[in-house]
Amino acid sequence: MRYRVTVTLREGILDPQGKAVKGALENLGFEGVDRVRVGKVIDLTLSEGDLETVHEICKKLLVNPVIEDYQIETLEE
Repeated sequence: MRYRVTVTLREGILDPQGKAVKGALENLGFEGVDRVRVGKVIDLTLSEGDLETVHEICKKLLVNPVIEDYQIETLEE
């Protein structure tokens, strides 16, 4: 089964990378960009396991629960 994990910083956590991207967009002339948040996307393919396994992987390795949130999407094979 294939899964996509999207990891983002929690609300209220400073996002310096997002701020840098927003500044670069403004310098390139893009107007109306109010906010940019940068995260990461991880695609997993499991031959064994299920959604609960993906949650365990996130909690043990992929996500820092102090500053990050995550969402899991099941992808079609």
